[in-house]
Amino acid sequence: MATHMPDRGFSHIRKLKSHNVWLICMLLSLSATHTHCTDALDVPQGVVLSADRSTQQLSISWLGGAAITFDLIILRTEFNETVFYETVTAPQENGMHHWTWTSYEPLECTSRSVRLRSRDGQKTSDWSDTRILEGMDHPNKKDSMMYPQDPVVLAGQHTTVCCIVEEGKDFGSIRYNSTVMNVTRLSRRSYVTTKFNQAPSRETGTNVICYSGMKMMLTGTVIFVGYPPLPTGLECETRDLTSVLCQWSPRNTHLYGRRATLNTLNGRDCGKTNQNQRLAECRLPEWAGNWTLVAKNALGQSSLNYSAQLTHRVHPVAPANLTAIPHAWNATLQWDWDYPTYDLLALICQVEITSDGHTKTRTFSGVGLRSVALLDLFPVVEYNVRVSCGAQQHFWKWGTWSKTQVKTGIDVPEAPALWVSRDEDNTGKVMWKPLTQRQSHGEITGYELTLWSPEDKVQHTETVLPGINEHPINLTHMATAGKVIATVKAKNAAGVSPPASVVIPQLLSDVEPPTVSRVVGADGGFSLSWASDANASNGYVVEWRDASCLHRCPVSWTQVGAGTTNVSIAPDTLQAGVLYSISLYSCSPHASALLQRWEGYMQELVPLRSVPNLMTNQDNSDIQLTWREIRLADRRGYLLGYRVYLNMGPQLKLIAKLSDPLSRSYTVKNLPVSSYKFTVKAYTSAGEDSGSTTSITMESYTDWLLLEMLVSLGTMTCFLFLVFFICYKKRKWVKKAFYPDIPEPKVTGDWSRTQGPLDVKPHANSMVHIVEESGWDSSKEKLVVIPEEDEDEEQGVRDEPVDTDEPMTIRYYNQVVDERPIRPRYPDSSESSSSSLDSARTDVTYTGIQTSGSSLNFQAEPPFPHDGQQPPPPQGDFPVALAGGAGGYRPQVQPAAPGQDPGQAAPPQSFPEPLPAKEGSFGCYQPQCSWQMDSPGEGDEGSIEAPSMGSPTSVASTQFLLPREEEERSEGEGSSSATTWLHNLLSSTKS
Repeated sequence: MATHMPDRGFSHIRKLKSHNVWLICMLLSLSATHTHCTDALDVPQGVVLSADRSTQQLSISWLGGAAITFDLIILRTEFNETVFYETVTAPQENGMHHWTWTSYEPLECTSRSVRLRSRDGQKTSDWSDTRILEGMDHPNKKDSMMYPQDPVVLAGQHTTVCCIVEEGKDFGSIRYNSTVMNVTRLSRRSYVTTKFNQAPSRETGTNVICYSGMKMMLTGTVIFVGYPPLPTGLECETRDLTSVLCQWSPRNTHLYGRRATLNTLNGRDCGKTNQNQRLAECRLPEWAGNWTLVAKNALGQSSLNYSAQLTHRVHPVAPANLTAIPHAWNATLQWDWDYPTYDLLALICQVEITSDGHTKTRTFSGVGLRSVALLDLFPVVEYNVRVSCGAQQHFWKWGTWSKTQVKTGIDVPEAPALWVSRDEDNTGKVMWKPLTQRQSHGEITGYELTLWSPEDKVQHTETVLPGINEHPINLTHMATAGKVIATVKAKNAAGVSPPASVVIPQLLSDVEPPTVSRVVGADGGFSLSWASDANASNGYVVEWRDASCLHRCPVSWTQVGAGTTNVSIAPDTLQAGVLYSISLYSCSPHASALLQRWEGYMQELVPLRSVPNLMTNQDNSDIQLTWREIRLADRRGYLLGYRVYLNMGPQLKLIAKLSDPLSRSYTVKNLPVSSYKFTVKAYTSAGEDSGSTTSITMESYTDWLLLEMLVSLGTMTCFLFLVFFICYKKRKWVKKAFYPDIPEPKVTGDWSRTQGPLDVKPHANSMVHIVEESGWDSSKEKLVVIPEEDEDEEQGVRDEPVDTDEPMTIRYYNQVVDERPIRPRYPDSSESSSSSLDSARTDVTYTGIQTSGSSLNFQAEPPFPHDGQQPPPPQGDFPVALAGGAGGYRPQVQPAAPGQDPGQAAPPQSFPEPLPAKEGSFGCYQPQCSWQMDSPGEGDEGSIEAPSMGSPTSVASTQFLLPREEEERSEGEGSSSATTWLHNLLSSTKS
């Protein structure tokens, strides 16, 4: 074998050609001289090249004489590039020397040139003639080609491919799948690339495509990357005790189709391996005892050996025609064998029985076993049965399974589990557990319920329909003092079950109830334990119900054996947030007694509902919150107390935590007057509820004080009314004691003559005619005639309408002579207002005087100020009034308005209506007390002009001088002032 040598250049040969001629001549002369001393080396002759393109190996053979060492040079012919240059050793065999060289790239990629020469130490022969191995890039081959074509490559190795471009086209690229590869140019048309560390390819291989410069596909190849075969686990067995079946696990070589692995067993073709199968197998007609498996593909081959005895490798087939003969409590299985050789074979068979998800396995043995009996089955139950057998001696493996179904027959039901729950009166209900499919032994057609009293010999039987597992009872017709036994029997088509009996427990009111203990739920249920009771010969019954239920409550219960003193109540029978009352009863043939009671929550939750009926009440600066108790069903846990919050916008401020669950009120003290919102929440160990909210707006504390003051004032008013009432009843005594009669004054002179009224006749045109006598003293001032129109202008009354159809209304004022200086009452700009008149006599004739109420307002002269200064000068054209009663006639005096300052003159615009005369008023003459208008419709207070007076009046007065008696009476009765009432009260006793 030749060793691989690195490629070298051929440059030094060119250097030899370039030596000087003289050096060549010298060497030739020396060589000629040397030949005379020794023999020359033979030049290799007859060089022959042989190529194995599948392995890319080039075999070289030649005749080289006696030499065994040669210089070998291999070049790429077109570019004259050295790819191999080494000194090799090639001993002579059969007169020929041989050397094999393996090319890095496929031999088809380009032409190679080969030359040889002999070597003996430093002595060499001439080079042999050049031999050329033509490649596929020869100019005669004009098409595009890629080599190698569809190679099979070992995974993890590298592959070199070359692309030979068609004549006249440019090379573009080589793509491995979609990856552009780096290429090397070998010749004018040949390009090569290498893919390293290749992964196993898919079933269709990996595409390698060569593209032109215009990105058009020129040619391509498919590389199949995989593994050599490596089978494992060869085993051979017999199923019919004659032939052999060998199985093994093939290797996934990732090579498919014609490249897949070919298997042979003892030289017999077993076909190609399917890469998807887990086990490969091959059958031979006779048992050989020793087997050899050979697996081969394009990447290599592998072999396995196996040996065994026939009786040691028996793998039985599945029982044939498997059938079952069912009964109520058992069944018989029967089957056949496909091969007669099994009749003499000692077999062991296993039978699997499956029902309701539970599987049991039973084993049977015998020579040529064909049937077995299945015991301890349940009536009316469907079973799935399967059978598998193996060799009893030298057991190898279980045989194939055979399946069938078995449904057993019916039988009488079992006695149901029974219990009686009794209420506080003579009522209750009998309850029994529904029978399961394995307990009913067939379809239940009904139940028979019997109540009987052994002492009173009373029995009552009822039939209950199927599907009903409880029945109400009434024991009023049974003996209440003795025991009562309840019995239930289940019925189906096969008959009646044995009776289930229980002694009805006594009423809880008849016995002293035990202390109730609190139990805490664990793992979603209750774990209960108790002390053993000697009377519980029939075991115990644990009963639980919703503690918040009062009437016709659902009851759950379970039975416990006599030797058991603990039980766990499963969570599937409980609900979270429900308070359960649990009772433990001992059962015996003679009595059922209550032993112990518990209560508890499986899981506590927050209260279901908020605090009910939350109300507020204000007590001065305190606010009292009250609420009602939460129902037991709504608590959903043990109440630990309440929390009181003050709503501060979106946040709640905790102001109190009441740890007493019996609390029903809380008082928030010393709050300022404002609006408040409170929330009260109840809480358990699981948390607090959503809470109830209430609002209150506080009332001011002074409201209560005002209420007390009003009550006091009301009391005082009642007291004063009572005093006035007593005074009224005792008015004679009060008058005598506090207001005695005063003697009337005695007046001198003749006052008996009655003065008549002024005889004034109305004039037709409402004009005042002044008739002057011849003896009138011109030195004295006359009557001052003031037209009403002028007077209105002076007083500012200009907005009233004027009746132009009537003659001008003229008012007159009688000038009264007074010894004192006349001081004007109202401002007056007339000079005649400050002079004295010697005579006031005037003849007046008129038909009627129409005067404005504003021009008739006269008041008494106010006193001078204390400092003696004169009042301000008079203004306006108002008439003057005299000081009270001194030296002149005053037709009437009107009192000042109530509350008016005596020293302050009334404004000119104010003309109050004259008040009626009061009895007991002294110091001035009052000629009349009231006046009435002629026309009721013209006496409105708001009118500007006073109505016409139809009766004589005094000067400067609009009231009648002589009122009618009925008017005086009406005026006297209409007076409502307190002074007049008191005066009349005290004066009513006068005789």
